[in-house]
Amino acid sequence: MIVLGIETSCDETAAAVIERRSDGTPTILSDVVLSQVADHAVFGGVVPEIAARTHVEALDGVVGSALRQAGIVLTDVDAIAATAGPGLIGGLLVGLTTAKAIALAVSRPLVAVNHLEGHALTARLTDRLAFPYLLLLVSGGHTQFLAVQDVGRYRRIGSTIDDALGEAFDKAAKLLGLPYPGGPAVEAAAKRGDGHRFALPRPLLDRPGADFSFSGLKTALRLAAEAIAPLSDQDVADLAASFQAAVTDIVGNRASHAIASFRADHAEADALVVAGGVAANEAIRATLRREAAKAGFRLVAPPARLCADNAVMIAWAGAERLALGLTDALDFAARPRWPLDQASAPLFGGGVRGAKA
Repeated sequence: MIVLGIETSCDETAAAVIERRSDGTPTILSDVVLSQVADHAVFGGVVPEIAARTHVEALDGVVGSALRQAGIVLTDVDAIAATAGPGLIGGLLVGLTTAKAIALAVSRPLVAVNHLEGHALTARLTDRLAFPYLLLLVSGGHTQFLAVQDVGRYRRIGSTIDDALGEAFDKAAKLLGLPYPGGPAVEAAAKRGDGHRFALPRPLLDRPGADFSFSGLKTALRLAAEAIAPLSDQDVADLAASFQAAVTDIVGNRASHAIASFRADHAEADALVVAGGVAANEAIRATLRREAAKAGFRLVAPPARLCADNAVMIAWAGAERLALGLTDALDFAARPRWPLDQASAPLFGGGVRGAKA
């Protein structure tokens, strides 16, 4: 089957075409991403209105480029997959509405994809990984451990109780005067710094379970920076290194707890997958690889380009769902919040938009 994927949940306008053979073998036929980083950098973060307008202006051209790169036309596609949530509602509406229009025009089924499921299933595209496996999803909006049991079957093991790790990196970068996006900027600065200079806290390390907390760490970083202001370049590097050292200690500790919990229910499994934008951080990958090895697990980390927001993972998730006969009606509504684990009690978020995790 051939699936066209569309991704517009945040500040990347993306389209891709995936072929999935009957034996499950995948082939990426095209992968087009139009980044909006430059548009938002001046504001120090994503501006939802600007993101949505850019998606409107760019998406048709991006889809056309993906089809040309794949060497196909729309009628060659077996289904249209699009991110339907979670994310910025304006961007989601642009992508999902476009997918519905295409599906209607060429009489093809629509697959409304959970963006988090796209991340969760990427390792099956890149590494042909079998179920079940343990997933650490780390991005700007989510930080959680999940047992990935099958397509559509996910169990939350741990999650952030306040800020997501990507959000914490972005706020740390802004505090230190580093450019947006914050994650790569903090990582680059940390390589020049002394991670032992500032004694920053490691929240929840003395607690059981696999939940995270980063709010107190951000506050401690701000207080440490204010105490020595004005900051020299070396001060910034040392603060970044100390922040990243605290983060890696937290992630490593929580990973060991998550692996133990996961193994109790899945004795035959041996894979820890890390996905999401923050998964590109080399220090975090090294820490996870070490903790996985201690437990006899292997770390599976997709290529950096497939950790960031992309339409390849949406097309692949669409293909996985289509293979099981899972399609959606054209009245499917976009969802700004959409936890993968629908059975667990809400841990974070609420109100009219619902739980984040």
